[in-house]
Amino acid sequence: MKKISIQIILLLITGYTAMAATPNTSTDGKARLDTATFATGCFWCTEAKFQQLKGVKKVISGFSGGTVANPTYNQVCTGTTGHAEACNIIYDPAQITYDELLAAFFVAHDPTQLNRQGNDVGTQYRSAIFYHNAAQKQKANYYIGKLNAEHAYKNKIVTQVAPYKAFYKAEDYHQNYYNLNKGSNPYCKYVIQPELEKFRKVFKNKLKN
Repeated sequence: MKKISIQIILLLITGYTAMAATPNTSTDGKARLDTATFATGCFWCTEAKFQQLKGVKKVISGFSGGTVANPTYNQVCTGTTGHAEACNIIYDPAQITYDELLAAFFVAHDPTQLNRQGNDVGTQYRSAIFYHNAAQKQKANYYIGKLNAEHAYKNKIVTQVAPYKAFYKAEDYHQNYYNLNKGSNPYCKYVIQPELEKFRKVFKNKLKN
C-alpha cells in the first residue's frame, strides 16, 4: 500500500490520542449498535469494503446530503438532486470503534479528489462524512485536521463533513451489489475487486473470519 495507508493506521488505529469510548450496551444489557454514514464515491465500492470489517453488522447503500426526497438512482446520477452515493454502516462499538471506521474511510478512497473518484465524476461521487452526533463530528474534523497538518496526502482533504439529515435507501438491486454480481459484472472485476484486495491487505487483522 501507499505511504498514506501506513500513516492513517498509525493515526487512527494505534492513534496519537485516546478519545473516550462510548458505552456499547443499553440499559437492558443488550449490545447497542451504532451507525456511521460515509460517502467514498461509488456506493458499490464503499459497501463491498466496509462489509469486510469485523464488527460491521450491515451496510446499506443509498443517498444522503441532497434536497430531493426519495430520489431514484437515475435522478441522483444526473447530479441535480444534491445527494451523494453513501452507505449507512451499522456496527457494534464493542467490536469496532468509530475511529477505526474513520481509518477505513480514509483508506477506502482518495479524500483529496473533489466531486469524483477516479473515472466516476460528479457531486454524487463526492467524499463526505455525515455525522450523527457531536462526537462523530468532532472526530471527523479532528482527523482531517491531523492528516492535513502532517501533509499525509499531496493535496488537501476535501471531504465534506455535514450533519446527517436524511438517508434514502437505494433500489434493491444496488444492495450487496459486489457479492451478487462479482462473477458477471466487469465493473466488479476490474474496479471493485482490485480496490477491495488492497483494502483487505491494510485491514487484515480487522477482517471477519
